[in-house]
Amino acid sequence: MARSCFVLHAIGVQVMSRGRGEPVCSPLRSADESGPVRVTFLSLNVYRNRVLSSLANTKGLLLAVSVLAFLWAAMACSSGEPIDEDKVLVEVSINPLASLAQSVGGNRVDVERLIPPGASPHTYEPTPSQVKRMGRADVLILIGMGLEFWADDLVSAANNPDLVVVETSENVDPIEGNHHIWLDPLNAVSQALLIRDALIEADPDGEQTYTDNATALVSSLRALDEEIAAEISGWSQRSFIAFHPAWVYFARRYGLEQAAVVERTPGREPSPGELVDIVAKAREIGARAIFAEPQFSPSVARTIAEESGAKVLFLDPIGGAKAPDDYLGMIRYNVETMAQAMR
Repeated sequence: MARSCFVLHAIGVQVMSRGRGEPVCSPLRSADESGPVRVTFLSLNVYRNRVLSSLANTKGLLLAVSVLAFLWAAMACSSGEPIDEDKVLVEVSINPLASLAQSVGGNRVDVERLIPPGASPHTYEPTPSQVKRMGRADVLILIGMGLEFWADDLVSAANNPDLVVVETSENVDPIEGNHHIWLDPLNAVSQALLIRDALIEADPDGEQTYTDNATALVSSLRALDEEIAAEISGWSQRSFIAFHPAWVYFARRYGLEQAAVVERTPGREPSPGELVDIVAKAREIGARAIFAEPQFSPSVARTIAEESGAKVLFLDPIGGAKAPDDYLGMIRYNVETMAQAMR
């Protein structure tokens, strides 16, 4: 951040980027108000007068002039890197889709993730700035199957008739009530091909690039599948206890059993009776670990681990919190974590 922008923060004006290179400043509200009010640099006259009035009574004219110099300099400062207008703007819901989209799109796309690292898609709600961003997006990539329960309202509010929307669960054999399809690398193959088709629809001139990149990604995903199968074939433990029902597609692919979960619905802790049952199941299968997730509190998982003689390990089904951002790295992190308790 430029020095003038820093001074704006210090006196109560927050410099932000609206995206695509448009600088915006906003005053920081008092504690009894909700959220910042966004104003353009055209409103700096207001701040100039406010600062001059307040500072004249305390620090004197010299300080007021110095601060005002920074205020005027702020008109030339940049609060963020501008987005290349020539690129295809791709919005995705979760991190694994961002990784797949970037791999397929290469340098023709600008990928923006709606749900930040460490947040859960089960509890996320779009922000007003994301609605604005969706209004100029070219492609929206979702999982579907109800994971992004907010997507229809978001698309409607964005009022972008040219937006290409793709649900990447379209060709996946579903497990009823479960949408964690991306944790099976061969499902990710299908997702990558649907992303390729959506990008070609939005940007026909990039067809060859998207086709070539998708082919390379599919090859990497198939190699990853073989790598995981070889690793898991040597595990002595075949059943596990997860934090929530995220791993059923992974388990189905590799012959494992998700024997129990800490929270059937993310954010809803188990009842005392359910807790007793989970502890009993952990003892029954000889679980060496209870798998928690960084997006949620591990306190209940720790209680189950203590009662069953296991330890707590963290799986990261989205990536970006414990696991790497990229899809291949995220899957490998989780397999390596599982292996610590299941080899």
